[in-house]
Amino acid sequence: MRRELARVPTENGARYLQALCKHWSHKLDVTLDGSTGTVRFPEAVATMTAEADALLVLVEAADQGTVERTKGVVAAHLDRFAFREAPLRFDWAEG
Repeated sequence: MRRELARVPTENGARYLQALCKHWSHKLDVTLDGSTGTVRFPEAVATMTAEADALLVLVEAADQGTVERTKGVVAAHLDRFAFREAPLRFDWAEG
């Protein structure tokens, strides 16, 4: 299993987490529990945790190509919801 984690600086992490989970819940299996949300894509899982000054995003998949594609999907959607402060900075590292 490949894993990459990003800490995305924003004071609106909780708002973006809720918006992303609501958006994806129409087509995907989504769990939102307080400040943590999990989105199960067909070949990957994204877990997001809102902190006071950041949104933590963990992407897990069987191979690096799927991780890269999923990172792109999450980043694009997050930037869309965070249009006032986009583009957000994603500092990806192996998690």
